[in-house]
Amino acid sequence: MPHDTALIATIAAGLGLAFIFGLLATRFRLPPILGYLLAGVAVGPFTPGFVADQALASQLAELGVILLMFGVGLHFSIADLMSVRRIAIPGALAQIAVATGLGAVVSHWWGWSWGSGIVFGLALSVASTVVLLKALEERGILDSADGRIAVGWLIVEDLITVLALVLLPALAPMLGASPETVAAAGDVGGHAPAAGGSLMGTLVVTLAKVAAFVAVMLIVGRRLIPWLLTRVMNTGSRELFTLAVLAVALGIAFGAAALFGVSFALGAFFAGVIVSESDFSHEAATNALPLQDAFAVLFFVSVGMLFDPTILLREPVHVLAVVFIIMIGKAIASLGIVLLFRYSLHTALTISASLAQIGEFSFILAALGVSLGLLPNEATGLIVAGALLSITLNPFVFKTVEPIAAWLRSHPRLADLFEREVGEIAELPPFVNEDSLRDHAVLIGYGRVGAPIGAELALHKVPYVVIEASRERTEVLRERDLPVIYGDATRPDILEDAHLERARLLVVAAPDAVQTRAIVALARQLNPNITVLVRTHSDEERTFLEGHGAKQALVGERELAVSLTRHALREYGVAHDMEAVAARMIGHPA
Repeated sequence: MPHDTALIATIAAGLGLAFIFGLLATRFRLPPILGYLLAGVAVGPFTPGFVADQALASQLAELGVILLMFGVGLHFSIADLMSVRRIAIPGALAQIAVATGLGAVVSHWWGWSWGSGIVFGLALSVASTVVLLKALEERGILDSADGRIAVGWLIVEDLITVLALVLLPALAPMLGASPETVAAAGDVGGHAPAAGGSLMGTLVVTLAKVAAFVAVMLIVGRRLIPWLLTRVMNTGSRELFTLAVLAVALGIAFGAAALFGVSFALGAFFAGVIVSESDFSHEAATNALPLQDAFAVLFFVSVGMLFDPTILLREPVHVLAVVFIIMIGKAIASLGIVLLFRYSLHTALTISASLAQIGEFSFILAALGVSLGLLPNEATGLIVAGALLSITLNPFVFKTVEPIAAWLRSHPRLADLFEREVGEIAELPPFVNEDSLRDHAVLIGYGRVGAPIGAELALHKVPYVVIEASRERTEVLRERDLPVIYGDATRPDILEDAHLERARLLVVAAPDAVQTRAIVALARQLNPNITVLVRTHSDEERTFLEGHGAKQALVGERELAVSLTRHALREYGVAHDMEAVAARMIGHPA
């Protein structure tokens, strides 16, 4: 095949086979990611037939990581990151330490050196943001309190990994690598520390570069990027706006790596954060989404290309040990850490499921470890096998969250062991007269949807109680003297603390569809006469909820259409019955 068609062949084979295998996986009720990974195995060097260009596939996958991290930044502002810092920062540090320790101990048992084990364990400790985002989006909990903690946790992991990638060459001799191997790796990839440089000096320089990049983004980027997008939007050209968004994402990612030594992923993330603060964040996310999805598929294909299926037969015990560390060791560690910080059981289970996989940074760490002589070549195969199996099984792990939580709640003594006292914020504030709480409203969630509802209820002097799943937000609301309880609204005792049995109205403003179903069912058991209003994201979910106890389930896009129609009819002075208009529009198929 001519050399100049390698890129086209790689993209065509990768996307074509990913579509076929993804479709087959969906037909068998398996996650489509499994199909994408199998497509990579099919075009990889370890299976017969066509072999795609692995170097090109890796670069295409890097584009996918850049666009996905840009998307993370678009959906996760600095304020959101800071709001979960108390659990995300110590939690990520502790979980990485536990997983690294497990990896080091197991690999030392295999006969590896402690230095090799530390690098190996570190590679197993870092979950994939790509996999996490898809899992959270599929379940509609990306914007929930649990989703924000999970994404914040992984962002901290990514930051720690970036620091590890920079410091690992300097630490390599201390971990057992020969100076010649380190020097050779530096000649090839530019990773070796400067001659005579100390670890402390390398650390200071690295932190200074990261700080300089962040400062430039916050001081210059925050002004320049929104200004640029405004000017492009004023041209009226959608193509130019899409091009501007991609240029910002890719340009900042490349500039961060070239000028500051920061990873592509981190640069793209900060680019997304800055764009999220502009007036065009929604348009930017919409325009970047198609390319983001396509390159994310190529990322999984590139991972599959690294997988040698024979390792499952050659080293089955080693592979099982790796999968155990990733899916059991990390999950138990993160579960204990989240509960130790006095978060709810549901939050702990969600974070555990989120971290039960590894991905892109694991491969980068493994490649650097091999080039420095710290890891044997066998390590790469084990890490890829662990990634392949954990990514495949991760959707099924998420499906166990609700059944496990429900089972534990059905056994109060077990639930108490896992969910010890979370403090006085788990009860109504002292200023609330519980005896007078009758015919009140119970509001689930006090975010972008719930907060305006609560404000209007207070303005019209309607008594209400808020149940909030975010510990940080609960503490802020308590400081404002709002009647809020911290906890998981799918637990009967939490709803009982809000005196749901005496309430007239239940408003579910939280975005988690699975939890909404559980809350509605439980509310009907505790108070069969209560009026239930919920938010949802699809007509199918609206039909289900209204058929199972909700008086009305409101789809966000439908309500926006009703509001726009009201203003349009007013503009033309058309006489209309707005309730009838709303009823027709809500029942109209999309």
